[in-house]
Amino acid sequence: MDKLLQLVALFWLSSHCTPYDSLNEKNYLKREFRAVWVVTLDNKDFPSRAGLSTKKQKEEIIQMLDFYQQRGINAIIFQVRPASDAFYSSSYEPWSEWVTGKQGNAPQPFYDPLAFMIEECHKRNMELHAWFNPYRAVYTRNSDVCERHITNLKPHWVVHYGGGQHLDPGLPDVRFYIQSIVLDVVKRYDIDGVHFDDYFYPYKVGKDDFPDDQTFALHKGNFTNKQDWRRENINLFVKGVSEGIAKLKPHVKFGISPLGVWRNLKDDKRGSATNVGQPSYDYLGADVLKWLEKGWVDYIAPQMYWSIGHERADYKVLVEWWAKNNYKRHIYAGLASYKAVMKESDSRWQNRAELMNQMRLNRQYNLEGAIFFRSKPLMRSWVSDSLHRTFFRYPALMPTMPWKDSIAPLPPDKAKLVRSRRRVRLTWTTPLPALDGQTPVLYAVYRAKAGESIDLNKPKYLVSLQRTTEWTEKIGEKEQVQYFITALDRLHNESIPVELKSSSAEDF
Repeated sequence: MDKLLQLVALFWLSSHCTPYDSLNEKNYLKREFRAVWVVTLDNKDFPSRAGLSTKKQKEEIIQMLDFYQQRGINAIIFQVRPASDAFYSSSYEPWSEWVTGKQGNAPQPFYDPLAFMIEECHKRNMELHAWFNPYRAVYTRNSDVCERHITNLKPHWVVHYGGGQHLDPGLPDVRFYIQSIVLDVVKRYDIDGVHFDDYFYPYKVGKDDFPDDQTFALHKGNFTNKQDWRRENINLFVKGVSEGIAKLKPHVKFGISPLGVWRNLKDDKRGSATNVGQPSYDYLGADVLKWLEKGWVDYIAPQMYWSIGHERADYKVLVEWWAKNNYKRHIYAGLASYKAVMKESDSRWQNRAELMNQMRLNRQYNLEGAIFFRSKPLMRSWVSDSLHRTFFRYPALMPTMPWKDSIAPLPPDKAKLVRSRRRVRLTWTTPLPALDGQTPVLYAVYRAKAGESIDLNKPKYLVSLQRTTEWTEKIGEKEQVQYFITALDRLHNESIPVELKSSSAEDF
């Protein structure tokens, strides 16, 4: 009988418990980049349909950001330029057709989706990275472009290939044009980062090569190999954007999300033990290792959309490879969270533990974060709740970037604790600027039981991130606790802590 009861208990546990250690404190990190790609191309994520009213668009943004804030996400990668158009007010390019239903038409009543997204993200202590697709000009043959679209203004810049239209990366004027667009956004908007995806030179379609022979003949310089020349074109572009951001706003991060395979090992001894058809170096003109080595990017988010044990590209192999080739920059795993809820030919994705195990590998190899593709499937599935329960239970600070800024702000000034019978209120004032002239933009509140030895590096003690200089919480009448407050600058360098202890009760 005892054995039967044990078997019943084991069956109940196996059928009712999650297949991962959701309450293991080792799963939680104090610093981690946790982001979601929000796709605007073809209304895949936002807005839910073209021509949605301004009121409904704002409601969708608020609903989405509330959802992610509650689940521990701390950054949004928002696609602001899907096809040489704009999800913001631009003097360079027309309003996107996926905002209002017709390219060139501004939202009525007017609002700026990028400005609104930034404001709402910052209210929730989230970063907003503006995502640009640099070279896509027209998405499909059926796209209806307006008169002021670049394909009409500069038709000699355009290459028709694979059913779409692309700005020619080999033309210096194209490079300067796109750089100007990106830096215009950096200058005018309070974004936290600039983000590019994997589309530089387009993926090869069938046996047809990208038709840039004429451009190569005119602009090849000393190059004799077209592939080397293509890579140099993209290198110049990435370098130019990087230097432009640094001059305008040094705190703005610059990241790129290439295909997860740089090169296969069979083609390069530095490559990964993979066998994919179109590695980014060989086909897309993306020499990612050079960008890292030169320090032109602050982070790389390789799109590692394969499963653990995949025959051609094993996720574990790729995580290990990128971790070894980070050149002291951040690596954020680009994760195919959509595959966990959609029908896939790879049966490994049918196991609900697949994505969670990929996250464990990220932690094992000390990756600084992850970006999930994409928003709509994540909001409509069990995945976001599982990620929150298993990995994102506590709020997280951003990983620091000492190559951009290593000077911590001064600690909060005039910190004071006032306690009533059932509430505690902490107040403080903004400190003087640090040596680099910066003042805090955020404050972290930590809490522990009175007398407990607290380790501020453990995320379980972090209870709130605040943009204001006041914080209040309910507390048990006899509960004795201690608090610590730190100040954070724009890049999340953290000050030394200020300790406050609860004592006698006061009314407030």
